Amino acid sequence: MSHDNLPQHPQHVQNLQHPAFPDGFGTGAHGHVPQPYGPDDPSDLSDLADIDDRFVFDFRAYDDLEDGQRWSTWLSVEPLSRGPEPLPDWVVTSQGAVDTELGVLKTGKEADVHLVERADPLDPGAGVVMAAKRYRSPEHRSFHRAASYTEGRSMKRSRDERAVKKKSTFGRQVAAGEWAVSEWGALVRFWNLGLPVPYPVQIDGTEILMEWITVVDEDGTVRTAPRLAQTRPSPELLAAYFEQLTGALATMVQNGVVHGDLSAYNILAAGERLVIIDLPQIVDLVGNLNAMSFLQRDCANVCAWFRSRGLDVDEHALFAELMAHAF
Repeated sequence: MSHDNLPQHPQHVQNLQHPAFPDGFGTGAHGHVPQPYGPDDPSDLSDLADIDDRFVFDFRAYDDLEDGQRWSTWLSVEPLSRGPEPLPDWVVTSQGAVDTELGVLKTGKEADVHLVERADPLDPGAGVVMAAKRYRSPEHRSFHRAASYTEGRSMKRSRDERAVKKKSTFGRQVAAGEWAVSEWGALVRFWNLGLPVPYPVQIDGTEILMEWITVVDEDGTVRTAPRLAQTRPSPELLAAYFEQLTGALATMVQNGVVHGDLSAYNILAAGERLVIIDLPQIVDLVGNLNAMSFLQRDCANVCAWFRSRGLDVDEHALFAELMAHAF
């Protein structure tokens, strides 16, 4: 069909006029654009009274972030990457919260620990300071004795497992993530068992956010709890510490787990209680052939420190007691 044969518009269409639009109706590119209510406008917001509260929200504006800040990653990680419920009341879950870097707390061979404040700028009083453990990039870290710790573990993808064994660049990246995931899993598991560990807030890649373990000085100053190795407790507190530690080790072996690298340097003394940290290398008591050796070494390390502080303890007796709990 040629253009000449197309039907023509009726002549009277040219004489039509646009209908009259009501006041407050815009005819721009966006169609109907109601104008805002004026002070003398008889219309008001009373018509909105029947709207379901579920469809009403409070809009708040936030300032741009400064250097050393980021938006909270709480809602950007999967639910299983968040801490176990019930959440402690100090955990900040606000979508408008900001994470602010406060500095490095500790450096290590495999990871560095930073202090991070998470707070909503519109509710700063509810903010919290956490410890952020970040495993180093492959070119700046090495996992010594990794093979003996990972014996008995399996990875979801065989490709990843082959890369780790070959120690390729990709394999080292996988290893960094695997060790972070291992520590996260240990923290969650131990917390659920009631063991004295920092509360695990969330994991995001190779970063674990966890409870900052602190002590309060006599002048009210809050500081990081010292390592057990840095303390000189009274004889009564020393005995109480050993009893706490024995109970924690017993709970571990009852659940088929060995810390694997326990010493007075990865136990924090938070006042009258001990808190165990550094858990990426935990091993399965049955699945790892080195587990018994690791447990004996853990017993020897902690007993040697307690003896150096004047408490008469024996690593062989401790090991025998733990074996009674294990089997």
